[in-house]
Amino acid sequence: MATHTYELEVAWVGNRGAGTTGFREYGREVLARSSGRPDLELSADKPFRGDPARWNPEVLLLAALGECHLLSFLHIAVTHGVVVTAYTDAPVGWLEQEGVGGRFTRVLLRPRVEFASEVDADLLARLHAEAGRACFIASSVNFPVDVEPVA
Repeated sequence: MATHTYELEVAWVGNRGAGTTGFREYGREVLARSSGRPDLELSADKPFRGDPARWNPEVLLLAALGECHLLSFLHIAVTHGVVVTAYTDAPVGWLEQEGVGGRFTRVLLRPRVEFASEVDADLLARLHAEAGRACFIASSVNFPVDVEPVA
């Protein structure tokens, strides 16, 4: 078994001068840095007093799941001798909030894949199922990650 380690720095940059003296007194701006990569400007989602122009954790989770499935799918396609020529996705996720906390209850991936030659529906379903099992991120969450391919 191989173990891979990932590191980054997450820094709160939303102190408006008064710190956390009140819920409305501080910004939710965060900066994520990882060696050799561009900085990510992060925030909370708008309903949680965040900056809607910045990435938020909920959208980043969808991005991670969508990209992980995409990369896994490409790998699985190669192992089956299937040539993918284009792949896009439009994931959607459902988060249920209760008081201060909450949790994702489901994410739906909606990949649109183009191939060099026709792929039948059964093979497409098998490729997506294998990709779902191979995705590290989907294997790490405690809610369903469903896949409904778009024709």
